[in-house]
Amino acid sequence: MCERVDPLFVKSVMIPKEKCFTIQFGDSVEKALELLEHKQVDALPVLDGPNYVGIVTRFHIYRAYFDSGMEKQSFMQERIVAEVIKRRESVLQLDDVFEKALILLDDFPIIAVTEEDRFLGIVSRYDIVHQFKSAFGMERSGVRITFSSVETDGRIAKLADIIQKHHESVISLVTFDETDKLVRRIILKIEKREHLDRFLNELDASGFRVLHIAED
Repeated sequence: MCERVDPLFVKSVMIPKEKCFTIQFGDSVEKALELLEHKQVDALPVLDGPNYVGIVTRFHIYRAYFDSGMEKQSFMQERIVAEVIKRRESVLQLDDVFEKALILLDDFPIIAVTEEDRFLGIVSRYDIVHQFKSAFGMERSGVRITFSSVETDGRIAKLADIIQKHHESVISLVTFDETDKLVRRIILKIEKREHLDRFLNELDASGFRVLHIAED
């Protein structure tokens, strides 16, 4: 019987608001920059009371400064965060699957998690990288096997049968759909054991083409 695995939701990996550094909509740009520098963070969620309205980064601040034509000190003290933020566009909800963050976290170091505009926390680029490492089993030693298979029904089930037959201990399994070639690329990481050659031979005999093997 297969173990039931729940989807990874945003609420499982987000940094809650109590642990986030934030700035208010009406605070000075100088205060925002000082917070960015002092806390050594790449971006700050901008709030209007408890509600999320956007993010601010060093880039946003300095771009607005160069465009303003003002003296630096005057700009920092007189301009408020509301004038330089990246307005709220993309946000995550607690029950969004984690994969959604992969799409939204493109040009920004953080994505806010909200509920009816109320700020709940963030997902950071670091969280994304950490989950990728977990998905590929990068934090555990083992044997990484890359192979391909013709894209037909039942191939993953066949692979599972072979793994079970040889009592292999799976660290990670990731597949990539290459539909233009009707081929699926699979990366399997297993614990290092004796008789790996028997496992590889059966993969080959079952139509799985081994492309690369590495031990790490």
